[in-house]
Amino acid sequence: MVDDYSVLGFETRAIHAGQQPDPRTGAVIVPIYQTSTYAQDGVGGTREGDYEYSRTANPTRSALEQALASLEGARHALAFASGMAASDAVLRTTLRPGDHLVLGNDAYGGTFRLIDKVLSLWGIEHTVANLANVDEVRAALRPETKLIWCETPTNPLLGIADIAALAGVAHDAGARLVVDNTFATPYLQTPLALGADIVVHSTTKYLGGHSDVVGGAVLTNEDEVREQLFYLRNAAGAVPGPFDAWLTLRGLKTLALRMERHSDNAELIVQTLAKHPKVSKVYYPGLPEHPGHEVAAKQMRRFGGMVSFRHADGEQAALEVASRTKLFILAESLGGIESLIEHPGRMTHASTAGSTLQVPDDLLRLSVGIEDGTDLVADLTAALG
Repeated sequence: MVDDYSVLGFETRAIHAGQQPDPRTGAVIVPIYQTSTYAQDGVGGTREGDYEYSRTANPTRSALEQALASLEGARHALAFASGMAASDAVLRTTLRPGDHLVLGNDAYGGTFRLIDKVLSLWGIEHTVANLANVDEVRAALRPETKLIWCETPTNPLLGIADIAALAGVAHDAGARLVVDNTFATPYLQTPLALGADIVVHSTTKYLGGHSDVVGGAVLTNEDEVREQLFYLRNAAGAVPGPFDAWLTLRGLKTLALRMERHSDNAELIVQTLAKHPKVSKVYYPGLPEHPGHEVAAKQMRRFGGMVSFRHADGEQAALEVASRTKLFILAESLGGIESLIEHPGRMTHASTAGSTLQVPDDLLRLSVGIEDGTDLVADLTAALG
């Protein structure tokens, strides 16, 4: 067994960290510990100090958490039943009634719904700001601000925020920076190394990578935050089952390979969209003209597999494109091996309608998969007409 996985490469850690062969049978893949409870070594004598009930701890989930922590360069990782459960746990752990947070002006609709519609009833206030503009973020801070909640790249407009700069702003104000790293994954970007305090993931997306499991994760280097999150997760019960943890762990093993292919194919798609007469604007941080390109190039390994674009002929034409693709499947979610297309305004971001986060009605979002890139280009070109 390797003593220090931190000295090993990303691909090696994805396959081996937390995933040693089973000591009893020699199984090279972590077993699915499909159990709800554990025999105790006397009253209060939990196995290995952790295992008494699977809501509290499960060996398959523990292996996933060790692997996630290694990939993000974190001291602690906690797996959750979904990305929203992970986000909810972070918000409820770090905020109290009367507290305030700053939210980006382009964010996942589910995150906005949770903050604007649910936590607002609990007395949490928020201000929306362009996170790419550090001065605007600083101006949005209040004495009661406890968090800056950042996505980079953002969903669905692929905006870029400077993580290190935002961390400085947050820390100067006595607040924490939370980064949703779902789009980038730890293969492309490691926010904790850039100064972020907490990282959240929807592991449903690229980390699981096969559109067959729902999950979430929180990563941090703060011992106290970890203990508070662990307590809340155990008390509230938003844990993934062992098979879900196993599927996510399976997905992690090929994350590096998949992200390279996602990025390759996205670049092909962007080249096509950028010169298509029916496309009025392309959103992709890999484009030199993207306002966040230089920052993205500094803090990301590559630019990822998410692409958004606006149809020159408006909303109805965009909807028709979404209905005509054959390989790009019309569906919500992202990050799987298959390519997806969606209309954010009527699908994932419908909850932002009428708010400052409302997305353009002629916008389409692509999750570019790992199929043959030329086939994907042909499919999208045919749908655009």
